[in-house]
Amino acid sequence: MSGGRPGVTGTGPWPGLDVLEAQTVVVGDLVDTPSEVAGLPFTVTLAERGPWCDRTGRAAALLAELPTELGPHGWKLADRPSRDLARAQAYVREDVDALAVAGHGWSGPLVVPVLGPMTLAASLYLSRGDRVVSDAGAVRELAASLAAGLAEHLAAIRRSVPGAEPTVLLHEPLLAQVMAGVLPSFSGYSALRSVPGPVAAERIGDVARALDGARVVVHGGTAWTSLGAIRAAAVDGFALAVPALDERSWEKVAEVIEGGLAFWPELAPQASSQCAGPDVTGQADTLTRPWRSVGLPMAGLRDVVLLAGDITGKGSPDDARAVLAGLVRAARIVAERAEA
Repeated sequence: MSGGRPGVTGTGPWPGLDVLEAQTVVVGDLVDTPSEVAGLPFTVTLAERGPWCDRTGRAAALLAELPTELGPHGWKLADRPSRDLARAQAYVREDVDALAVAGHGWSGPLVVPVLGPMTLAASLYLSRGDRVVSDAGAVRELAASLAAGLAEHLAAIRRSVPGAEPTVLLHEPLLAQVMAGVLPSFSGYSALRSVPGPVAAERIGDVARALDGARVVVHGGTAWTSLGAIRAAAVDGFALAVPALDERSWEKVAEVIEGGLAFWPELAPQASSQCAGPDVTGQADTLTRPWRSVGLPMAGLRDVVLLAGDITGKGSPDDARAVLAGLVRAARIVAERAEA
């Protein structure tokens, strides 16, 4: 994916309301990276526009023949298409149109982040009942619907940007909790029954296999316990938030890397102060030090793709842009250490 040099991309969320401006900045900045770093443009998600545009709303809008609506507690399955669904779908079309303008003439990798089937099942509610994840049949139907809808979405992106080579970044921050059986029920008085790892892997695999040759990377959030299901889903790569990993976690990460999956580490935003500039060296250290300590070959750092974490939490679009720029500088340090 990164051509033998560390890559840099984002996880989707971006501050602001203007999707064309946001997409133009992201594509422009990540195409124009130093030669030792591979910039991977990504499709943006502007959640400030409302619940129709956050990760759950975006994924709900992509579902094929499975209508949804906004309820008092968030998105839920519906008996018929709703005005909220129509609005969310209109935003999806607007975003693809913006991508066509911002990505005009671009040929190369494009990261398409979207909520994965298990986290979506834990975030959506049944039309009359608890979370979708509480019903095994509904989870199966939801995964099939997401697979079909996401395949259509990728086809629309390819028509809009013919040179794009999509990689889907499936966000599964609740995967570990789903498998552990710790998610609260609707009433809050009990926990939902756990979903076995092989079943979760099968549902993720259902989506990955439907995507017409696109590469698929699954982001397990902060929990290394999601790695078994991710690995069993037979996808191309995995992502985890590096600051959450301890020594034991890194040993599990090393096993998966050695098993052949690409690693997309999410790094915390750079620290800065009035007296010193951004600590991009410290940012790179959070990856390279544990990488070395678990015995992974330093040359393997050429194949990682660094993810910018918590971009929307940095405030303005200019602040988010600075986070990406800092991550590019951290990637240059990672590239240097890969050659050591």
